[in-house]
Amino acid sequence: MINHASAIVALVGRPNVGKSTLFNRITRSRKAIVDRTPGVTRDRQYDRVTWKEHRFILVDTGGIDDNTEDAMVDNIRTQALAAIDEADIILFLMDGKDGLMPADHEVIKLLRRVQKKVFFVVNKIDGPELEDERLVPFYELGVDKLWSVSAEHSYGFVTLMDGLCEILPDEAAGYDIPDNTIRLAFLGRPNVGKSSMINRILGEERMVVSEISGTTRDSVDTLLSHNDRNYLLIDTAGIRRKGKTTEKLEKFSIIKALDALYRCDIAVVLLDASEGITEQDARIIGYTQDHGRALILLVNKWDLVKDDKKRQEQIMAEIARAVPFVGFAPLLNVSAITGYGFKRLFPTAGSVYRQFRADFPTAALNRLLRDATDKHSPPIYKNKRLKLYYTSQINTAPPTFVIMTNSYKGVHFSYKRYLVNRYREGLDLDRVPIRLIFKDKKEQRSRRTP
Repeated sequence: MINHASAIVALVGRPNVGKSTLFNRITRSRKAIVDRTPGVTRDRQYDRVTWKEHRFILVDTGGIDDNTEDAMVDNIRTQALAAIDEADIILFLMDGKDGLMPADHEVIKLLRRVQKKVFFVVNKIDGPELEDERLVPFYELGVDKLWSVSAEHSYGFVTLMDGLCEILPDEAAGYDIPDNTIRLAFLGRPNVGKSSMINRILGEERMVVSEISGTTRDSVDTLLSHNDRNYLLIDTAGIRRKGKTTEKLEKFSIIKALDALYRCDIAVVLLDASEGITEQDARIIGYTQDHGRALILLVNKWDLVKDDKKRQEQIMAEIARAVPFVGFAPLLNVSAITGYGFKRLFPTAGSVYRQFRADFPTAALNRLLRDATDKHSPPIYKNKRLKLYYTSQINTAPPTFVIMTNSYKGVHFSYKRYLVNRYREGLDLDRVPIRLIFKDKKEQRSRRTP
């Protein structure tokens, strides 16, 4: 049973069999570097994938090889072994042109030691006419099924993906979560107090409904009820600075922690009052905004500075300077040890959640846009006044609005910032990120023309 929210699927195999090409095909990206030089993928690439209502994290690894001339072989091998160790499903890729190689047998020995589902995939088979010829050497493996694909030309790709989805959990599988549950993901550097804060909350409330746990490195979800509202608390592994992710499994902890952002409504990022805000804290906060999550900042270990007014002011000033782009986020001073301040978390989360999921009528939005442009006219662009015709909401979580213009390129960042502030004030969205998207009315009209 795959016991965390998103399965991890690892691409493994010897160098230059097409793993990165298949990675790019599956993720519909060009993230993985494709090169004919063996070992070009030195580290793991990963990306979130959605295929027919199923989601998983795909990891591309460096090739497993015993080439003594490459000083990086040991590191690449370690990375690949970590992928095998932590993945739920393994796509073992082999080269249909080269046939079965001694290095393939070495990988197979490793795979037979793990109790995991393995897809034996033969790449570089560009059509059905090549299957009979190129699959023959691989039959000696004695596996139940060989999957023929061409990562470059997509032959067999849909069949492979459908087969993969058959053993992936449904997006909502695993446990039932009541409607309107507020999902809070607790994020931060290691030892900042995430688990201690959750334990404080649960220990005080004593209203735990259920616990859904994976391994110690997985996110751990706890469903609880508080004042007639349901909350899903997601504890995550600490996110270390990249240069310190030396432990072989550490980067998978990062993947799982970031995955929690896909599942939550509100990211609760803990900072350490004894250290102040660090560069890595700012990076984690940036991740939350990349994913469009609502945000609450908790300055934990406040008991350590409770009698130092000067240090308290210094911490607040440091945070304001380091992350000015999240000035909307509520900031609470707390102590997981003493319990100070933590009771404000639930009311704050409820307020943030209401704004995060807020929906507004189009008529009210258009009045707001007219008032905004009347008070501050749009700029001149290419000797013409920029026109903003109308606006509407196209999404919630976070609230997202589209504004139709005569030229989206003419919207200067300063005027966009002005409009964002007007939307915040006019819609009472002072505690969540909001998104404004500008589109040309002419382009919209041309798309509708048959």
